[in-house]
Amino acid sequence: MADHHRVLIVGGGSAGISVAARLRRADPSLDIAVVEPSEFHFYQPLWTLVGAGVFKPEDSRRREADVMPPMVQWIRDRVAAIEPDSRAVVTASGRRLTYDWLVVALGIQIDWNAIPGLAEGIGTRGICSNYSYEHVAYTWESIRSFRGGTALFTMPNTAVKCGGAPQKIMYLADDAFRRSGVRDQVSIVFATPQKVIFAIEKYRRTLEKVIARKGIDTRFRQHLVEIRPDAHEAIVENVDTQERSTIPYDMIHVTPPMSAPNVIKASQLANDHGWCEADRLTLRHPRYPTVFAIGDAAGLPTSKTGAAIRKQAPVLVTNLLEAMAGRPLTAAYDGYSSCPVVTGYGRMMLAEFDYDGKPKESFPFDQSKERYSMWLLKTQVLPRLYWHGMLRGRL
Repeated sequence: MADHHRVLIVGGGSAGISVAARLRRADPSLDIAVVEPSEFHFYQPLWTLVGAGVFKPEDSRRREADVMPPMVQWIRDRVAAIEPDSRAVVTASGRRLTYDWLVVALGIQIDWNAIPGLAEGIGTRGICSNYSYEHVAYTWESIRSFRGGTALFTMPNTAVKCGGAPQKIMYLADDAFRRSGVRDQVSIVFATPQKVIFAIEKYRRTLEKVIARKGIDTRFRQHLVEIRPDAHEAIVENVDTQERSTIPYDMIHVTPPMSAPNVIKASQLANDHGWCEADRLTLRHPRYPTVFAIGDAAGLPTSKTGAAIRKQAPVLVTNLLEAMAGRPLTAAYDGYSSCPVVTGYGRMMLAEFDYDGKPKESFPFDQSKERYSMWLLKTQVLPRLYWHGMLRGRL
């Protein structure tokens, strides 16, 4: 089957739907198609709170058909190959889609099999993760039923969705253990390949105090390389020396390794690290001018967050429309990203920063402080803004 579209968007997640909605609002007559196989669309930032028992998994889910912008053709299929030299995308069902302009919004790939023991153990024997809709409820089951021992939380030596997320669930677990009266019987360990708890100094100072207050054992420059589910053992490796050691655990929350989607890695669009190459300001591919990239799939030197997508989408749409009209590109993305770091029930710090790591805050107060108002922003305001603003091209 042959199918041609003026604008073809691969990926119907946060980035793809945001771009489609903005394009539709800018030009109602534009021929737009979105390739996305999923039946459901997820607001994944909520999964931290699902894992902490604040929300149910279904609170994070809507039908993909309900978020698809009107008059946008939804091609419910999976992208199997991208051929930019012939301006074509091949789907898993064998359709060959051609385009005038391509927007790559395929997100990030979860590599469950990269850690031996993880794929077969997840969701059982105290092995949990907030990075799967199917398993996030088990995180809360593990936390609320925990009665003592070592609770291990890990971060991989790869790019991840929201760099702060691996530690948010740890802070909430600490609060939950205190509420259930077992905190004195629990050793909380955080294994991270990073050198510090947070890259931006202003926010790092706050989190170092949180770590000290909660009595968390932080083990820097360590990342998980194997799980032995039956033995309840985690093998971690020092990223500098490659020396391995064993951490016995009673519960482990794993942030799995992540990478660029294989379909991008195998294409001519990939940079040296497998991500879709893109100019850091314009989001246009430097070698294929009819291609733009956005969100987690884009090879940009910034954190991979939904907040980054919210700032990238208007830049991409403006530049795409200018490129289509043969005009110079005028919009520029400054690398803005945001990490709402929940530090406990009812407390949150809102980190916002740009490419240079400089704070780029939205509110007229010090956002490095833990605040109840920011907790309300996370739990009540941001989900509504996502479903009713960002995905509709209004925010």
